[in-house]
Amino acid sequence: MNSILDPLKTSSYDYSLPKELIATHPIEPAHDAKLLVYDRQKETITHTTFKHLLEVLPSNLQILLNDTKVIKARIFGHKQSGGKVELLFNKPLLDNTFLCLIGGKVKVGTALKFDNDLEAVVVKLNLDGTREVKFFQHNKELDFLALIEILNQIGHLPLPPYMNRSDEKSDETNYQTLFAKKYGAVAAPTASLHFTPELFDALKQQHTLDYLTLHVGAGTFKPVEAQEILNHPMHSEYYEVSSPAKEMILNDKPLLAVGTTVTRTIEYFFRTNQEQGECDLFLNPLNKPLRVNHLLTNFHLPKSTLIMLIASFIGLEKTLELYDIAIKEKYRFYSYGDGMLII
Repeated sequence: MNSILDPLKTSSYDYSLPKELIATHPIEPAHDAKLLVYDRQKETITHTTFKHLLEVLPSNLQILLNDTKVIKARIFGHKQSGGKVELLFNKPLLDNTFLCLIGGKVKVGTALKFDNDLEAVVVKLNLDGTREVKFFQHNKELDFLALIEILNQIGHLPLPPYMNRSDEKSDETNYQTLFAKKYGAVAAPTASLHFTPELFDALKQQHTLDYLTLHVGAGTFKPVEAQEILNHPMHSEYYEVSSPAKEMILNDKPLLAVGTTVTRTIEYFFRTNQEQGECDLFLNPLNKPLRVNHLLTNFHLPKSTLIMLIASFIGLEKTLELYDIAIKEKYRFYSYGDGMLII
């Protein structure tokens, strides 16, 4: 089978996952999640838990994390006709216009009503199915900060569709990282959800650690539908690289990225030297990392840009081999699931 795998073909990144291995709730405490450690130099695989992370991390590491914070981006309302509607906020654009996903048919000029006198007016329909919207409250146009405040009052956390359930009170804690700071994401940087306060304090004592920001968008869940991966229109997400993060990226000490969002931000900055903007970098076996030395991540969806990012570090065949081992060892997959450390 491996002899016919083509890293250019989307179909090569497929695998079968038993439904019972999709994590719908996190393990408690979070540091009891399983951790598969793959050492590229020694070509060894170790099975442990996040509780023992510090024992398996290389020494003298710099660590970067994503301090984005998830917005309650899913809201339910109705059209003027009375029909129910669901809206998922994605990200701000220019001039108080926002990119959203809206369930059902709408046209330019459609007004949608929500709780707290929030109104959304559709101003543009995009070919990719997204909608551009302006928001109003009491007939006053809202900017990003005012909108977030209202969404966090009336909205729901946008759990990934594969969890197949509504958000619960516990998700307000479980689906935010310990260090979530800057509102703007519609999905959590899930590799960081495994940190308990004790584990995180120990990590800070042993390693140099800092933050950058990438506001994870709905595009992170967009499947690759093109037959060849390089024909996939990669989504873009807003990012900022802090001064301490910039220094860490530009020195020559080993760097651990906690999560795929951190990896993409580091690599985009390393290529462009732009400290903020829109990141649309697509890492895959034909576009490998130039700066990130080690990666801590979760297990990702078949045929997604995220599993292709894993393959950019270790190759397609090794990626599929490790995923196969994780399935056989009953690892839990996706946002609330177990993790993998590539060193």
